[in-house]
Amino acid sequence: MKNIILIGMPSAGKSTVGVIVAKHRGMSFVDTDVLIQTTQGRLLQEILNNDGTDAFLKIEESSVLSLNCSDTVIATGGSAVYSEKAMDYLKRTGTVIYLYVDMETVNKRLKNLKTRGVVLGPGESLEYIYSKRQPLYEKYADIIIDCSETTIDSTVEMIHERLDSLS
Repeated sequence: MKNIILIGMPSAGKSTVGVIVAKHRGMSFVDTDVLIQTTQGRLLQEILNNDGTDAFLKIEESSVLSLNCSDTVIATGGSAVYSEKAMDYLKRTGTVIYLYVDMETVNKRLKNLKTRGVVLGPGESLEYIYSKRQPLYEKYADIIIDCSETTIDSTVEMIHERLDSLS
């Protein structure tokens, strides 16, 4: 069986939904943000504050490229789509699902922007990175799930339905 890769903005529910999908399908689960924190021994925000955005993106790409797994649900960091190399690698290993949320929902859900480890360049706003990432998420997605106004359970259900229709 192939991997299931979840992409989308911070607050889309990739980590939460990913754990449940993995449990329901009898798969392993990996959160690349947690992987980065574990291998680096620091919080994402510390890496961003101390090393900068470019260094963080290199670490993120390297972490994704180090994955060697199958039958795994992989929740990526929201900025993973900035690396074409990482996304091409992930696409070769499984089905990429974009958990779409509209900007209004992102603003409602994302309360801890300064400590969340969100990759924002100097002077960039959440709206700016949303507009920059949106086309990348769509480019790499095999499946798009709109989870702007849905519960976690209904998002999981939609993922299962879409995946089952592929097989």
